[in-house]
Parts: sequence; structure tokens; C-alpha cells
Amino acid sequence: MSSENRGLTERKKQILKAIVDAHIEGGGPVGSKSILQNQQLKCSSATIRNEMAELEEMGYLEQPHASAGRVPSELGLRFYVDTLLEHYAMTTHEIAQINNLLRAKMGELDQILKAASNLASNLTNYTGIAIKPRVSSVSIAKYETIYLEPTHYILVAVTSSGAVKSKHVRTEAEITEEELERLSGLLNAHLTGIPAEQITLPLLMEMETRMGEGAWQVGVAVKVIYALLRELDEGEMSVSGINRLLQYPEYSDVSHLQELLGTLEKKEDILDLVSRSQNDDISIMIGSESQVKVMNNSALVFKPIVKDGRTVGAIGVIGPRRMDYAKVLATLEGLSGNITNMLETDKQLNGGRSDGGN
Repeated sequence: MSSENRGLTERKKQILKAIVDAHIEGGGPVGSKSILQNQQLKCSSATIRNEMAELEEMGYLEQPHASAGRVPSELGLRFYVDTLLEHYAMTTHEIAQINNLLRAKMGELDQILKAASNLASNLTNYTGIAIKPRVSSVSIAKYETIYLEPTHYILVAVTSSGAVKSKHVRTEAEITEEELERLSGLLNAHLTGIPAEQITLPLLMEMETRMGEGAWQVGVAVKVIYALLRELDEGEMSVSGINRLLQYPEYSDVSHLQELLGTLEKKEDILDLVSRSQNDDISIMIGSESQVKVMNNSALVFKPIVKDGRTVGAIGVIGPRRMDYAKVLATLEGLSGNITNMLETDKQLNGGRSDGGN
């Protein structure tokens, strides 16, 4: 979402930027004396006060108390992000930490996203989130089985979106390696390329007939497949560094903090926001822009991870509306670039197969 430049002069832009920068750093209202210290502004304190009053009338600033300075409004923050934000130059140490993520060579996507979310939290000092978005009409493209012992094997499924899910399957009766190989062949012959609702009873009965001895294993495997598909449809979200919110005065109201924590725990609202994302651009949702009521005092910034034209995940941060957007954007761009490189490398090593991790 972009804000309109409703006749802001260069001086008003400089003053608004100085106020937002000071508010991000200190958290409180900003007065004209603080702005006067800005070396780029060559004007009097009276002029600054007049400009601040006009910015308030235009909706870019707010005055919490009659005798206090101003704070940026939601509109002011949006204009700052869209127009005034300067590039953040990451330190050598920050770049090294991000690059170390690539060298970790984690095999599964959920592990990669969680590690990136945790690092985003550490680098920005906000709460990190890792998301695998909801997938509509997901199906399985390929099944593999790994025999461990007579009552224990691993069922591996490569989804239509390119992700890989694995489930440990334990059985009451024993299954031989030959029977497991036959079961794997049946799953690939009958249960690939179709959504869960098309796995019908007649289809299962046919598979049991073809299975012959050990036909009961078909039902066991299909039950696991249903659970796997349900997990993919629901999406996943993990949160890192939630305790970091406590250091910001915006969350000193216990009831508001509990509401936000409840939203993070339930995950549905945020999953909906990310799952609706149509491209790999960074999304910045400030306050009420998120359409999640408990986020009115917060900002959500996330970066989708796209592979082969599909959104396979997202990383982001949640913090106060006055978050350091420049640093957040640079961090998420750096992390997402490393994840994309990691997935592309994994694809090349697998001979072009687009697994994409778990």
C-alpha cells in the first residue's frame, strides 16, 4: 500500500523523517528542540513548530498529550516507509551470520525457515515468524518408503508444490520389505495427483485386493497420508523471540500483549495474510493495515519465499509500529536470498527435482 504525497514540501519531508527516525530510536514523542539538532535542517525552532503543526493537520503526525511533542501517525509511518526510507548497510558480522545459514546445509524447508526466523529475531530485536502457507488442492506427486524394522518404516511424500513430507509409521503387525515395496508401488499407481477428497472407499478396496497378503497395510498408510495432506492444507507457523516484545513500552499493557500472543498462538489470522500473498515482494503492514485488530499497535513485515513460481514459505518479523524498517527490510532480503540460493542448490544436487524440503 502506498501513501499519497499530498503536497509535502522537501522541508516537511525532512522534518517528518527526522521525527520518525527519532521516534524509532527513543519511542516517545519528539519535540522541535530535538529536530533542531538535525544538521540537515537549516531553519528556526519556530519554523519547525509550524511545519510540525501543519504535518499534524495533514494527518502525518499525532500529539499524544497537549504539552508533548509529536509522534508519527500510521499515515506518517506509511509515507516514511514508501518514500523516505534509506537503505540500511548491514555490518560485516550481520552479513556473516546470514551467510552462515547457507553453509548450514539444512535439508528440510521447515528447518531452514525456522532458523531464518530465529536469526531475523536476533538481528532485528523483534519477534521472528516462519510460515509455510496454506496450500489449496494439494496432492502427492510421488511416494517413497524406507524400511527400518518389521513394525516401523518411513513414508516420504513429494507434494505437487514440490515440498517433501515424511512420516514415521509404526504398525501392530509385521510387514516385510517385499510387502512394503509392493505398498509403495500401489501408492504411486493409485494415489498420486489426486486431492484427499478423491481417495474413495472403492479405490482403497481395489488397492487392498492388489496388495494381497498384508492388505491391511493399505488402510494404515492412507490414514497417515490423510494426516499429511491435512497438515499441508492448514499451513504452519512458528514464532521466535516472542519475549523481545516485552522490552517495548507499546506492549506494557498486559491485556493488549495477551491478545497479541493469543493471535500468534492461534496463527490462523497471520496465516491467512501470508497465504493470500501473490508474489515474492516484501509486505509491510502497519497497524490497522493488517486487518487483524490486535495488531493496531504493531507492524508485520514478511518476505515470501518463491520456488518454481510457487510460494513455499515466508519469513518475517512482528514488532511495534515504530520498528526499524530499514534494518528489517535489509535483513529479510538477505535471509530470503540465502534461502532461495539454498533451495536452488538443493534442486541442482537432486538432478533438477524440485523437492524444496519438508
